[in-house]
Amino acid sequence: MLAKRIIPCLDVKDGRVVKGVKFLNLKDAGDPVEAAKKYEEAQADELVFLDITASHEERKIILDIVKKVAACVFIPFTVGGGIKTVDDIRELLSAGCDKISLNSQAILNPELIKKSSSRFGSQCIVVAIDAKKEDDVWQVYINGGRVRTKKEAIAWARKAESLGAGELLLTSMDFDGTNKGYDIELTKKVSAAVNIPVIASGGAGKPEDIFEVFNIAHADAALCASIFHYDKYTVKDVKKYLKKRGVIVRL
Repeated sequence: MLAKRIIPCLDVKDGRVVKGVKFLNLKDAGDPVEAAKKYEEAQADELVFLDITASHEERKIILDIVKKVAACVFIPFTVGGGIKTVDDIRELLSAGCDKISLNSQAILNPELIKKSSSRFGSQCIVVAIDAKKEDDVWQVYINGGRVRTKKEAIAWARKAESLGAGELLLTSMDFDGTNKGYDIELTKKVSAAVNIPVIASGGAGKPEDIFEVFNIAHADAALCASIFHYDKYTVKDVKKYLKKRGVIVRL
């Protein structure tokens, strides 16, 4: 059985790490390069960097900061935000990234998933899904949670897999930043619907929440932000807790 992964997330806006609640009321959480160094030293399994306003502002990702972060981490490094073309992906991989996260453009141009996974390998392509529950259906949103699509999250997860996504980054907009735990129901349904790894995101507040998303919802990895950014827990704290509960982790 593969080890479960703990993945800190750097949501970046205007060159700074930020954290909000349900994608709103963003607060400063530090310098992305310093945060990356912290998580490298903490032995996080991977690191995710999301330029959260790039698509909304119709611009490319902040490449200079991506390069600085890539230069100081040796763990797998995933980057997303404002990626529109295969050339954009090539540029980011050349800058030191290991994986690319596609969100808005995956919806607007699904062929990009197929082309990029064919060109660079599906292991490089993560499709991010931001979902919000409305009338008992999880609707997919893009542009940093600003634009509602006509996609239903579970069906879109299956479609993304069929197009060549190697992994899914599933964020519950309802639970994001609440510190009340992950959306277990959503994560469990998506995990059961696909055969590729699912990274659960949105809501982690304590180690017990991460245990639940692994043990009940069968996520393959847990994305965490505020519990690490504000030093409520360390990566090692979480991993030690999980190991005591019988979860396979890298320590």
